[in-house]
Amino acid sequence: MSTKKTTTKKAPKTQAKAKPVKTKKTAREKVPGKLSALDAAAKVLAESSEPMTSKEMIDAMAAKGYWTSPGGKTPQATLYAAILREIQTKGADARFTKTERGHFALATGTSSPINPAAKATGKKAAKKKTDQTEIADGTPGPKSVSELFKI
Repeated sequence: MSTKKTTTKKAPKTQAKAKPVKTKKTAREKVPGKLSALDAAAKVLAESSEPMTSKEMIDAMAAKGYWTSPGGKTPQATLYAAILREIQTKGADARFTKTERGHFALATGTSSPINPAAKATGKKAAKKKTDQTEIADGTPGPKSVSELFKI
């Protein structure tokens, strides 16, 4: 006797699972009368006559009732990063300016951005000077010397 193997056929896939449609995130709508941390920091700095640290701004905002942390552990670090991000992205149009390490003030309309050439100091600046084709005393630089000894 012969035995016949029976196989079960799988039902053909009719439709694949539909992927959820991703929607573009929209900006949060501002609640009237409620300030953001950056807006409150700008208001506190406008009322202050001297630069403040982010910790001092957080304390002043909470004391005056402009803004309170929604429960974060380090709101001063978040504010610090947000201020730096605004300065970086907006440049001369930013509301804040960094006066010294960790201290910020409200920017004035006549402030100019930091000169990038002034930042080139130290080892990297010295290295850039040695890569020149001719040094100030007239001796050839490294590029010229390598060309002289080509065989």
